[in-house]
Amino acid sequence: MGDDVRVWRDGAVGRIVLDRPRALNSLTHGMVVDVRAALEEWAADDAVRVVVLTGAGERGLCAGADIRAIHDDAKAGGAGTRAFFRDEYRLNALIARYPKPYVAVMDGITMGGGVGLSAHGSVRIVTERSVVAMPETRIGLVPDVGGSRLLARAPGELGTHLGLTAASMTAGDALLCGFADHFVPSASLPALLADLAGLTGSPAEVVARYAEQAPAAPLAEQRGWIDACYAADSVEEIVARLTAGGAPEAKQAAEELAERSPTMLKVTLAALRRARAHGSLEESLVQEYRVSCAALAHHDLVEGIRAQVVDKDRDPHWSPAALAGVDERSVAAFFEPPTDGDLRLG
Repeated sequence: MGDDVRVWRDGAVGRIVLDRPRALNSLTHGMVVDVRAALEEWAADDAVRVVVLTGAGERGLCAGADIRAIHDDAKAGGAGTRAFFRDEYRLNALIARYPKPYVAVMDGITMGGGVGLSAHGSVRIVTERSVVAMPETRIGLVPDVGGSRLLARAPGELGTHLGLTAASMTAGDALLCGFADHFVPSASLPALLADLAGLTGSPAEVVARYAEQAPAAPLAEQRGWIDACYAADSVEEIVARLTAGGAPEAKQAAEELAERSPTMLKVTLAALRRARAHGSLEESLVQEYRVSCAALAHHDLVEGIRAQVVDKDRDPHWSPAALAGVDERSVAAFFEPPTDGDLRLG
């Protein structure tokens, strides 16, 4: 194991702690490999009855992938990032079908790759500190790690809103949108983890002893304008409806979309609509792999990360710069298999 993931046995629990707190536990390729190795070993170990995933520090479980590394690799051709995506998406699929209870503690910031490591688990916990998001369109990418499936299955058009704007969810929102199952106050987590270590019943029974009524979901009050505006068949029409809508939150959403990559907005909408028809997470992951590999070769990913993370000028220059410059043919190309082959999930 590397230094960025801590793995050990704690009674009946296999503990996995993402341990890059200064980087908000952002994922490296080595971390993905280490988490998978632990899960495969424990799947055959009868002494391990449940797996628990947490993040080091108090700021969050995981802020996503190490996007600065992705930026540098994309400029060099992207081979390393394609390998990272392959292993990351395979890990997401393994978590979803894991043969033992998999408890993910989504305390604090849980975004992108952090969602992929947690929201496909069988027991998903949020706290009052949880901030959950699929923020990919902010950096010229498209929701991945199975996020397109999660967003597509959210009530009404909430997932379309979240996927396009990259907006964050509170604990209540995450429960409403199907990204989490239980609300546990952060102060109760040490006792919860101790009880899981001495497991005598099911993990769900243990969690139920600590779970409380979740805070209200702000998104629930916004369903009216969200469902009406985001039901449109094109990003242009969505923006038009948001702009014409009476709610100030709708106009704010339109302003946020104006800051995103036009190409990635159109690809994201297409990906979410296609994901609604998918019969499995694996089908969505294969689609995401195709889209992510195409994004690696597109101008907007490197430019988006540059603007947000490298230079931090918050002034990306997208290409094309307007929605009108992105045609259906260029969007469809994102869904073609990569030249070096599709993602294969066993």
